[in-house]
Formats: sequence, C-alpha cells, structure tokens
Amino acid sequence: MEQTDNQLIDAALTGSVSAWETLVRRHERRVYNLGLRLLHNPDDALDLVQDVFLGVYRNLYRFRGESQFSTWLFRIVHNKAVDLIRRRQTGPELENWFEEDTPEPAHDLPGPLEACLESEMNERISQFLLRLPPAQRLIVELKVFQAMTFEEIAPLQDIPVNTAKTRFYTALKNLKTMMEAQS
Repeated sequence: MEQTDNQLIDAALTGSVSAWETLVRRHERRVYNLGLRLLHNPDDALDLVQDVFLGVYRNLYRFRGESQFSTWLFRIVHNKAVDLIRRRQTGPELENWFEEDTPEPAHDLPGPLEACLESEMNERISQFLLRLPPAQRLIVELKVFQAMTFEEIAPLQDIPVNTAKTRFYTALKNLKTMMEAQS
C-alpha cells in the first residue's frame, strides 16, 4: 500500500532517507514543470527544484499538516520562482507554455498543416500571456496547466478565493481582448 505524504513526512522527520526520497520523487516532476513554465529555462527550473527541495528538507518540521503537502510545496515553489523573477527584473518567458508533458497517441497526431497552425496559435497565445501582469499569468498557469482549484490557488498566493477567481477571469478577458485586437 502506498504511503501518504503525511506518512512519508513523519518517517522522513525521524530520519528515513527512503521516505524522503519517495516524497521527492512523488513531487519533483510537478515542481520542475511549474518551474519550467514560470522561468522558461531548463537550467533555472532544475536549480529551482534543488533549491525548493533543499528548503523543504531543512524546514520539513514546520509543515503542520493544516493543508495538503502539495499545497505547501507549491507555495514554496511559487515564492522561490517569484524571487528569481524579481531578481532578474523581467517576466518569465513562456514560449513552451503549451508543450505537452506526454506525447499524444499516434492516431491523434495532427497532419503537417494542423500542426503548423496549432504551433502558430500557441506561439501567439504565449506572447499574449507574456503581456499579462505576473499575478494574472501565474493564476492562469496554476488553474489551466496545473489543474488546481481556486481553493488550492488562494493559499498559494496568500489571497482570498474570490481574488484568485477575479484575477483568473480578468486574465481571460485580457487575453480575449488582445486576441481580438490581433484578428
């Protein structure tokens, strides 16, 4: 039977290296993917993963279990990524925002024309996303690409649920306006 995050945390806090490794393996891909989407640089995303898990390891005793471990972890990822972005004084580039993590089955692969059109549309949307304020861009990332609920997003950003909803729908409205202006 697979152990829960809380069970792994308890075991890691008592010195179990295998519990810690299982916890890291369970979450490292999502941490990396979020870091890559926010920072658009594989090396920076890898550095972020190391920095996040090092910080989590050092502060695991502070996790109180009042939320899911993944919520706590994503808040750390968010904070560290925002710090890195602020240090750069530029927004993250999101060229690969729409890349899939897993390949589609061969029977669903688009033809060359469809692939080209889809690629162009994804590039346009990526450019529009870059023009959004960082808070709105992050909400779109968490809601659309990380499939998080507003109830999960709100504590990550330390905002009320309604503020998360407002930012998301404002971002969608802004994207729609930008896309219509380009048509």
